[in-house]
Order: sequence, then structure tokens, then C-alpha cells
Amino acid sequence: MFGRWWFPPAISRDAASYDAQFMRTLIAAGIIFVAVQVALIAIVWYFRASKNPETRKANAVNQRIELLWTAATAILFWGLLALGSRVWAGLQFKSAAPDAEVIEVLAQQFAWNFRYPGADGKFGRTDMRYINDASGNPFGIDTADPRSRDDITTVTLRVPAGREVKLVLTARDVIHSFFVRELRLKQDLVPGMAIFLHFVADTPGTYEVPCSELCGLGHSQMRTTMIVMPAAEYERWKREQAH
Repeated sequence: MFGRWWFPPAISRDAASYDAQFMRTLIAAGIIFVAVQVALIAIVWYFRASKNPETRKANAVNQRIELLWTAATAILFWGLLALGSRVWAGLQFKSAAPDAEVIEVLAQQFAWNFRYPGADGKFGRTDMRYINDASGNPFGIDTADPRSRDDITTVTLRVPAGREVKLVLTARDVIHSFFVRELRLKQDLVPGMAIFLHFVADTPGTYEVPCSELCGLGHSQMRTTMIVMPAAEYERWKREQAH
């Protein structure tokens, strides 16, 4: 609608809600800005000291005007805050559905890794002693655990379209940040913490996932993609990875 200079298309209902709230705030701020500038020009013109002898009388009504615009500003501010908080809290304070697709996300200088449970629906045991990037085991999966034998590890995030996804975000070294602009979601990953983030991506496609927190000299190269796949194609991909 607005061309390439505007936001990329939203791919979830929550992202559309964020966009709607942003537009409400932008329109309200735009109207207030224009009204204030027009009023400023009118007041400066009307109360010119050299032209209007009533300039001194204006001070008598200043207090009433200040109270009026302060009250109006407060009402508008709190109204927009209430609307914005409802959109934000609807996602942040709401737990993921029990049947959400759980995916572990590991960030490290300067790479992303993702782990999926296999056909058993359970993640295998991990231990930092088994971490070995060279052999393709960034999570430190214990291969002796039967539950870990069908776990899937990738460097590209794949999610099913139209189904809730729950990400378990962890960082190995420093603070990183998971960001998908089309979802309007950004979440920091903090070493020593498991942080949860859930969403539903409705539009199949490929979307960039950069690290949006300065994390070292290779920060600009720390990026991957999120591929939103039709549900049937996603399940087929998981079965293929198990063989």
C-alpha cells in the first residue's frame, strides 16, 4: 500500500494488531501536531504586541487553557496506552497452547541453531560436555539417551503455517536478540535463561531472522531465515529429517 519504505506485510494476526495500534497512535499524533502548529501561528499573529492592545489580557486565561490541554493530553495518552497494552499483553501474558509446536533456539557468536523433537515428541537429554560445533552438536545432545536419537538440529528455522509455535530461546555466550520483522516480534536471549516466545505465522514464505542485539565483531553476519511451510509440507519435512 505504502510502497517499499513502509513496514513489510504482517504475517500474523498479532502483527496486524500491532500495525493497527501503530496507525492509531500515528494518526492521533499527526492530528495533534497539525492542530498545535495552526494554533501557534494563530496565537502569534493575533497577540502581536505592536498590533493588539489586548495582549496583556491574554495572561488571565492562560491558566484555564493550560489546564484544558494538559487534561486532554493525559486522556489521550492514557487511552492510547490502554489500547497498546491490550495488544501487547494479549501476546506476552498469554501462554502457548498445549499442542503448540515446541522448538528450541540456541544463539551463539555468531550463529543460530534450532532443535526439534522427533517422532516421539520429546527432546533428548543434553549436557554441556557434549557440545561440539565441529561435529554438528551445538546443543550438546547426549546420543546415549534414546529420546535424542530422532531429534532434529538445523541452522534454518522452519515452522508450520497456521499453527502455534512455541520457541524456547537460550544463548550460550552473550546477549543476542531474535527478531522477525514480519511478525513484529523481538526477544532478547540471555545466557543462563530459557525464555519463551510463541506466535502463529499465517503466511507461507521465507523471512529473515537477524540478531538485533550487538553481540561482537561478527554481529552483522549473524542471520538466518525462518521458512513458514504449509502444515502438510512441514510434517513431511520432519519425517524426511528423521531418515
